[in-house]
Amino acid sequence: MPRIAFGAGVRSTVGACAARYGRRALLVTGGASLRAGPFWAELEQSFAKAEVHIEQVQIADEPSPDQIDAAVRAYHQADIDVVVAIGGGSALDAGKAIAGLLRPGNSVLDHLEGVGPERPYQGPAVPFVALPTTAGTGSEATKNAVLSQRGAEGYKKSFRDEALVARDALVDPDFLQTCPRSVLAANGMDALTQLLESFVSTRSNPLCAALALDGLKQARDALLPLYEDPNNAEARAGMAYASLLSGICLAQTGLGSVHGLASPLGAFFPIPHGMACGTLVAKATDTNLSAMQQREPEHPALEAYATVGRLFASEQGLSRQDAWDALLDSLWDWTESLQLQRLSAWGVTSADHPRIVANSRGSSMKTNPIVLRDEEIAAILAVRQ
Repeated sequence: MPRIAFGAGVRSTVGACAARYGRRALLVTGGASLRAGPFWAELEQSFAKAEVHIEQVQIADEPSPDQIDAAVRAYHQADIDVVVAIGGGSALDAGKAIAGLLRPGNSVLDHLEGVGPERPYQGPAVPFVALPTTAGTGSEATKNAVLSQRGAEGYKKSFRDEALVARDALVDPDFLQTCPRSVLAANGMDALTQLLESFVSTRSNPLCAALALDGLKQARDALLPLYEDPNNAEARAGMAYASLLSGICLAQTGLGSVHGLASPLGAFFPIPHGMACGTLVAKATDTNLSAMQQREPEHPALEAYATVGRLFASEQGLSRQDAWDALLDSLWDWTESLQLQRLSAWGVTSADHPRIVANSRGSSMKTNPIVLRDEEIAAILAVRQ
């Protein structure tokens, strides 16, 4: 777990935080939005005040192995003391991977799950500091850096090790003021999906269940208000908190079918991760519920889903069936209200479904509460085609 500082204004401490590890920082950001936004001058001033010299790397899209290797080659001999990533999940994952490889200097393909030789990571890692500017991935609290190689033979895989966990996570909800509404929607549904899948995961435990349920309550109350008004400070704090909890939970419990499908979708098509999760979570939840009722009617996840349905409906006395209906109604309502695009908007056709299904059974699918059949997975895609 990182050392966590949470609240409006904690971004101003980034320079002092970095200075605890040394005076040379590699700053990893997304494209141009951070520098063009209202917080850049304050961040630069914080580094300058702490007498921390920064080198900068930009990751404009979801990070690829080539981008990570290029950054490692460029700064392997630069005596970097700390890597600081400020941005969405892509920037944070890139920063995590770069921090892990700056000192060893080898290719990330040596360690990428399911791609290369999968050699054990030996380290050492450069200290890593994470400042999320979106509320969705929870990457500031996880040990995995997700990398994408897009295209017909593409993949989306993780470089994963405990040494990659951020030393410090500075979670400042104010960053959400400048997020486009489409980003708030997609990332918010990603956080909600991670919390829901963690809660019903085969590896769920009482501690993570309590955290996930608290995060789901925050998402219930904050997601739509934030989407409607990014200046709503209470909603910003609620979603930043929900996102952080989603990262803490998924790191312990794993995820489920939505993320199992989001992996090949993000590899084969230019669909943002949060958009893939948000557009599939309602149907995937419906499919899980139907499969368990048919094949495993005593499955404990059925009651877990009912618990979430009662939470979303704010009615603790609901029967199981009514609670399941309330859960599904909420998920479908959010999918429509947040204007999440269908898969076809990103070039996905029904002819692609077999290939997506065949590549969906990675680590996330393994902790889905029930093993889904190929035809059930395909039906999830078809509903949002």
